[in-house]
Amino acid sequence: MVVAGKEAMAALLEVDRLRKRYGAVVVADDITLSLEPRCCLGLIGPNGAGKSSLFNMITGIIAPDHGSIRFEGRDIGRVAPHLRARLGIVRAFQIPRPFTQLSVYENVLTAASYGAGLSTAAAQRRAVEVLDMTGLLHRAEIPAGQLRLLDRKRLELAKAIASNAKLLLLDEIASGLTEHEVAALVELIVGLKHGHAIIWIEHIPHALRAVADRIIVLHFGRKLLEGPPEDVMASPVMREIYMGLAADAA
Repeated sequence: MVVAGKEAMAALLEVDRLRKRYGAVVVADDITLSLEPRCCLGLIGPNGAGKSSLFNMITGIIAPDHGSIRFEGRDIGRVAPHLRARLGIVRAFQIPRPFTQLSVYENVLTAASYGAGLSTAAAQRRAVEVLDMTGLLHRAEIPAGQLRLLDRKRLELAKAIASNAKLLLLDEIASGLTEHEVAALVELIVGLKHGHAIIWIEHIPHALRAVADRIIVLHFGRKLLEGPPEDVMASPVMREIYMGLAADAA
């Protein structure tokens, strides 16, 4: 696939016909998608649509009943979660969980040392680079527990980047922020696209429109729509399913 303005490139992530159910509850129903380096895929849908379950299958927390996941051309179906993280699949959560008693710098240094497996000197250099990249360098010595919410979100991203992420899985990371803070976070994520592939679950449509190259709409584990942000957001089906508006009213 070729994204507008980008050269064709091999997919970093390939998900093929994933299925997962718990009794009568279907959380993944033949989901297929691919993602290239330096691209962002937005993932939206109502609660219970299967978004988090998809992340859990990509990271190896749960196993699909059927289907395959390939990363950099390698089938990772039998690869343990911590080894997938070492390969570069890293998740940033809605509620940041830093080591609150450690400084911001020490949090990122830990990710560089144990997540990326860097030597002491290399981890120190990487931590400083990432803090600068994420706008946290001036807060490096502050205990992480004292950060305001936006900076905690930045720290969540910084730890993921320092862990040598190639694919960032962002799980509603803009949740709880003000409009001004969302804009600041979007600016940071746009910059991260230059060195990372991103899948972003988010309930703030204008944030996804500013970053995503494509958006997928999930509903009851099924992929209903996939396309450019403008087309997906304008779809009557998306408005009916995701926003609760009748299709004819939309």
